[in-house]
Amino acid sequence: MNSPAPAVVLVSCYELGRQPLAVATAARALHDAGIATAAVDLACQRLEDLDAATWADARLVAVSVPMHTALRLAARAIPRIRALAPRARLVLFGMYAGLNATHLRSVHDVDAVTGGECEPALVELARAAIAGRPAEAPAIVLGRGAPPTPRRDGLPGLDRYARLEFGGETRTIAAVETTRGCLHGCRHCPIPPVYGRRLFVVPVAAVLEDVRRVVSAGARHLTFADPDFLNGPAHALRVARAIRREFPEMTFDATIKIEHLLRHRAILRELAALGCLFVVSAVESLHDDVLEVLDKGHTAADVFEADQLLADAGIALRPSLMPFSPWETLPSYGRILDWIENGDRLDRIDPVQLSIRLLVPPGSWLESHPRMTPHLRGSDAQAFQIRWEHPDPAMDRLHVAVAAVVAEGARREEDPRQTLARIRAAWCAASGRPAVAVSTVPPARLQRRPPRITEPWFC
Repeated sequence: MNSPAPAVVLVSCYELGRQPLAVATAARALHDAGIATAAVDLACQRLEDLDAATWADARLVAVSVPMHTALRLAARAIPRIRALAPRARLVLFGMYAGLNATHLRSVHDVDAVTGGECEPALVELARAAIAGRPAEAPAIVLGRGAPPTPRRDGLPGLDRYARLEFGGETRTIAAVETTRGCLHGCRHCPIPPVYGRRLFVVPVAAVLEDVRRVVSAGARHLTFADPDFLNGPAHALRVARAIRREFPEMTFDATIKIEHLLRHRAILRELAALGCLFVVSAVESLHDDVLEVLDKGHTAADVFEADQLLADAGIALRPSLMPFSPWETLPSYGRILDWIENGDRLDRIDPVQLSIRLLVPPGSWLESHPRMTPHLRGSDAQAFQIRWEHPDPAMDRLHVAVAAVVAEGARREEDPRQTLARIRAAWCAASGRPAVAVSTVPPARLQRRPPRITEPWFC
């Protein structure tokens, strides 16, 4: 028997170099509702890789925008999608869809926008499109049911995505999630405006079902895609233990807040024994004033302690940074460089992390903060953000210089340590100091580089 023609086309633009979970969970919700789907991932495919008949017959095209980069790419793809699927309604879904709902509806000819736990809304939008009746969707949906178990059929294989580099080999990876949302309210993060400090738990059995499927597809390493793996530490341990029992060779990485690493230090050695190779943590800055404004819940001293706790447990810390904000200074940027260079961190921080500039999306909890408002310069709707300027023009010039160094290093496939040395030179020039060379790493150390994912973006 022939399968029904897809009524919905799901489009992923970018999901951190990973097989897209957002599209996979949407596909499961639609499949369970009896709605046939097709999928395309613009991170490794073209829109034209779907045949023309699929586009022509589609009644709904749903584009996933879980992050800012994906939203920028989606905006560029919309005219082409409209040309390929002239009969279809167009919906954008995901974190950054809900935050930018007004602009997307008014400027980008989008029929509906929805975010949060939005799979039920997508089902209703698809049913309405198939029936030819009008339908609206809430910009943000927060239901109570567990998220659907991903349906990965029709997506590019795991071997098309980023890999783990570890111990001189590469491993195929898959992203799975054990929770959605977050209990915390970091002011610069896009999650609090959408989830409002709410957490949704994926049952252990559902996580295991997804893990079995990705293992059968070749995965040898898991990335827990939760905003914070230890939002529910007991649940996290149940998941990790269950995976270890069934797949004793499986390794994993997770994102965990610095304050959680300190609070739950007693379980770090067990996490290592269960297969945790590294932890991504949003360090952001080593300037306590910055951390206080962002409401990060940690200090610079906490970062140093958490780094040591992980090292003692046998887990590498891979910090994510945001060193360009209105409260960062040339001296504090230099302290970040010192921290990277004066320790075993040169191979644990990708150069792009030193170029990240604060993004203020519409609805950000930071937008109305009294420490932020003096620096705001109005909406940049085309870039889906609120513009700001640094009180020290030298910091804005340094950002431009560092971003150029990072882009050039990536284009030339330069050794990251050389890129870091050139970033140091740019900082020295901005600070009026003589250039200082980055301390060299002994050759023996290079043979034991910490584990890393080949995609350097974390969020």
